[in-house]
Amino acid sequence: MNNLQASYDYCREVMEHHSKTFSKAFSALPKQQRKAVWAIYAFCRKVDDIVDEGTNPVTELAVFECEFNRFLVGEVPGGKPMWIALRDVFHQFEMDEQPFIDMIKGQRKDLYPISIATKEELLDYSYHVASTVGLMLLPVIAPGKEKEVRQGAIELGYAMQITNILRDIGEDMQRKRMYLPMETLLKHGCSMDSLRNGEVTEAFINVWEELATDAEDYYARAMTSISAYPVYSRIPVKGAAFMYRAILNSVRGNGYQVFRERNFVDEETKKQIIAKMQ
Repeated sequence: MNNLQASYDYCREVMEHHSKTFSKAFSALPKQQRKAVWAIYAFCRKVDDIVDEGTNPVTELAVFECEFNRFLVGEVPGGKPMWIALRDVFHQFEMDEQPFIDMIKGQRKDLYPISIATKEELLDYSYHVASTVGLMLLPVIAPGKEKEVRQGAIELGYAMQITNILRDIGEDMQRKRMYLPMETLLKHGCSMDSLRNGEVTEAFINVWEELATDAEDYYARAMTSISAYPVYSRIPVKGAAFMYRAILNSVRGNGYQVFRERNFVDEETKKQIIAKMQ
């Protein structure tokens, strides 16, 4: 097996291990595009893991950023498989480096205690850590259509990140991160004490549902540009969106318990979602 294929296989394993949802959704892409998605996912996963799991994340992220800057001038830092695969992606497709830069910038925010004051701040954060992923993928899954689908990709990132936030409230609070906008908490009279105590109150449900409705609106808006994607990309993009949106109903079905349990969409539901799109 050659070094490039082994590097792509490494990226595929990263994606399959960490995100069965995305792995399943994008498995229908043509081979070249599918491999590129693996490499891009591995990049995003590495940044995320540094911030969430790193022993010295400030230093590790700085080192990673230096590696990326070296990558942009043609190096393959350390001969690491992710960089080898991503170099091939940059050769195969007309990649835009800015979303990668913005992703690193967004993840740096998570190195320090997070507090979001307004929905506008929430969208800015969501752009940097989630919408950027969609923008990275556009040259791969919608070549030549990037301008037409750009806004939809950004809105899908908003939707998915808000979904993540609504699923992971308890886990995030353990990391001293609070992504629920303070203005929304105040609007519904939801106190920080009740959140710290993991109380599923009426006020909390109202906050959760307001943000979930925002997410569902962004999912719907993102889908208005789906016809501009190449035929081979439409089902993967819709599949990823619909499977992620289903997390919201999983939380509802679990009585909004997001403090002590991690909600997920079971494999049978994912299969049903994909089957409806064939």
